[in-house]
Amino acid sequence: MPEFVNPSRTHGLVDILDRVLDKGLVVAGDIKINLANVELLTIQVRLLICSIDKAEQIGLNWWRSDPRLTTTSPYASIPAGQLEERLDRIERTLEGLAKKRGTKG
Repeated sequence: MPEFVNPSRTHGLVDILDRVLDKGLVVAGDIKINLANVELLTIQVRLLICSIDKAEQIGLNWWRSDPRLTTTSPYASIPAGQLEERLDRIERTLEGLAKKRGTKG
């Protein structure tokens, strides 16, 4: 920390970001909305900024089990060959429809 006290030494954004991601940064706050001394709404904000390695080191890994982040495509279980066959069949169908439409017009 003494290097931050010395004004002659300059720190780049990369150095500061590296330090924040390595050590972590926590921002916490509460927002309360009251009307006539009656609490209507309370919002608690907790923000942790750190690297993934640091987060796992302190026991945070919610992104591994979050279904919105880990859900795979519904087509992921279909072998690549079958996907290519389906795509070829769809393309042939579309070409056939385009030809029929072109001869009727």
